[in-house]
Amino acid sequence: MENILEKVKARSEIPVYEKSIENVLSSILTSEDFWKIVDLSEEPLPLVSDIIRVLEEEGIVSIDEGIKLTEKGNKLVKEYGIGKREESICECCEGRGVSLKNYQDILEKFKEIVKNRPMPKHEYDQGFVTAECTISRIALMNSRGDLFNKDVLVLGDDDLTSIALMLSKLPKKIVVVDIDDRLISFIKDVAKQLNYENIEVITLDLRKPLPDKYSKAFDTFITDPPETVYAIKTFIGRGISALKGERRAGYFGITRRESSLDKWREIQRTLINEFNVVITDIIRNFNHYVNWGYEEETRAWDLSPIKKKPEDIWYKSYMFRIETLKDSRGFEEEVEIGDELYNDAESSTT
Repeated sequence: MENILEKVKARSEIPVYEKSIENVLSSILTSEDFWKIVDLSEEPLPLVSDIIRVLEEEGIVSIDEGIKLTEKGNKLVKEYGIGKREESICECCEGRGVSLKNYQDILEKFKEIVKNRPMPKHEYDQGFVTAECTISRIALMNSRGDLFNKDVLVLGDDDLTSIALMLSKLPKKIVVVDIDDRLISFIKDVAKQLNYENIEVITLDLRKPLPDKYSKAFDTFITDPPETVYAIKTFIGRGISALKGERRAGYFGITRRESSLDKWREIQRTLINEFNVVITDIIRNFNHYVNWGYEEETRAWDLSPIKKKPEDIWYKSYMFRIETLKDSRGFEEEVEIGDELYNDAESSTT
């Protein structure tokens, strides 16, 4: 195992541990599918690819139609006591911990409305979650007292959370900020169809600060930033700067598919030490992303040892909830970076 670890370290830019290799081996025992192995292992996709390549070089796995342990590989997992990765997830809520019992009407209306939604755009690193996920966000936020009669800010809306918010009739006001004019137009059209007037939708690249009128103007924000530290700091920092003050809430997703635990530690340091907010909730794999359709254009496709499109959902993210206190602060400076907003060594969907 030490030999494998050293070879992966020499190959990868991402921090790797013996546990990382165990996670991949455990996942291979469960599935031969590369995308499912990434999902189960909860290691960044580029690192999973590097580990599998080293395992192949060492004769521990074979790669053909699927990724399988060889006789040598089976001996290795037996020697180290590595078993199958098993998922035990509630079938009712898919592990999110919220019930949609009272939201079925909204869910059905939402599904019908978004049938003609704009498809994800690669240049903006877009992708959207299932309808059940979007409505579960509404249920979660409402259960925490963050929606009813509240001013809500949506920063980036690939998932069309703003439409679910309109259907819920819970917020007092909704403001949506997005870079994509297609999404802006779609949301505006839906608002007209629903005769929903308490919504404002603007086009903005979030590298630039929010308009002054949005400073300290909201009770709640939700965002789904790209998976770089730059982007997370920018998107979440903008959200915090827009909150009215203490004991207001922010929601956002962070994945393990493009973020190592080392990156998570850096993100959490930013949240706690720089923004001075409290992390109140982290819900594992709350967000399930529909396969976006441009897989063959991504780094993930280049790194995949088997050129086969994913058939099942594999990209998932944890839902974070943060809350502000008296000394919390956001981020309002302009960001003068380009591609680094979307890309780092752990990125794979760009």
